[in-house]
Amino acid sequence: MTVTDIPTSDTKLDLPPLKLGNITVETPVVLAPMAGITNTAFRRLCREHGGGVFVSEMVTSRALVERTPESMRLISHDEDEKIRSVQLYGVDPETVGKAVRMLVEEDHADHIDLNFGCPVAKVTRRGGGAALPWKLDLFTDIVQTAVREASAGNLPLTIKMRKGIDEDHLTYLEAGRIARDAGVAAVALHGRTANQFYSGKADWDAIARLREALPDVPVLGNGDIWSAEDAIAMVRQTGVDGVVVGRGCQGRPWLFGDLMAAFEGSDARLKPGMAEVSAAVYRHAELLVDTFDDENKALRDIRKHMAWYFKGYVVGGDLRAALASVPTLEVLRGLLDQLDMSGEYPGTDAEGPRGRAGTPKRTALPAGWLDNRTVSTSEGAELAGAEIDASGG
Repeated sequence: MTVTDIPTSDTKLDLPPLKLGNITVETPVVLAPMAGITNTAFRRLCREHGGGVFVSEMVTSRALVERTPESMRLISHDEDEKIRSVQLYGVDPETVGKAVRMLVEEDHADHIDLNFGCPVAKVTRRGGGAALPWKLDLFTDIVQTAVREASAGNLPLTIKMRKGIDEDHLTYLEAGRIARDAGVAAVALHGRTANQFYSGKADWDAIARLREALPDVPVLGNGDIWSAEDAIAMVRQTGVDGVVVGRGCQGRPWLFGDLMAAFEGSDARLKPGMAEVSAAVYRHAELLVDTFDDENKALRDIRKHMAWYFKGYVVGGDLRAALASVPTLEVLRGLLDQLDMSGEYPGTDAEGPRGRAGTPKRTALPAGWLDNRTVSTSEGAELAGAEIDASGG
């Protein structure tokens, strides 16, 4: 689809289903994997509101091969998840290949995504995450190996990446072509460099350039999608085949309902009042109890979501503080009952950016990393320590 094929309405969009290998995604939307967020509980909430692909939290390939309890939890899915999607992170082609083979042979997934977008210093300073595509030989080996192993089970494999390390060291066009030639099912681009972290404005023009450079593989856009209208604007500006949503859905699982409506050509949008938000918070907490089988752990987890859910709504300071330290479901019920359930949707105050953006900073890299585009012997040894758990994208 070209930009000229897209309707001019600000609230409606007619986009065809997304094809990922043998999988047809009726609503061309992907929930980005977010550490500590996209567990089975949150994925269920999002699925209940709209369609798409809902990716699990990122899991390191080494931990998966070693079958650590946490890695096995991360790749678990509800029985009714139609597309079991797992995101892998890895720096060693052999280990990544083993992890993909395990997912295929033991039937743990229907779709696999590779993460090349993590900007976290403890990953990039060893050459992992968003730093890795700079080394073309290593990037090529990892993607080719993963595609080969996934193809054995007829599973589509996709990649998610950033523009590059900084504006002087961009990698996305080369990496996109390498991934396309290796046989990936789609390429997703977060329109920021690693230096930006999540700050500033996502570069949708870069996403458009990647779309133009890869006309023969689906391209997905990620960055600054806070509403269905943002998704429409991105598709119109870039011509992408679908969108990837991360921080925009934190505290707003109903965003997937808005996106589904927009992609089906409807201008219907959910504007939840206080009663609806309160119900979503309590259901989220209940689902977390089921996910962790531990009420204490579940309630600790729900606390970080409170500011996102109630952004813009009238909630007293003392009550906000109590919600952010809630210890049990019983206490949560009592606190939610203190809210003014007649409160209506607050409009723009509830919209826009959410979550921590961080600040632009120089990306931590191994010494001499930028000197050449291939991995030296010493750099290979450094990479061995890069495969650690971290949020990424």
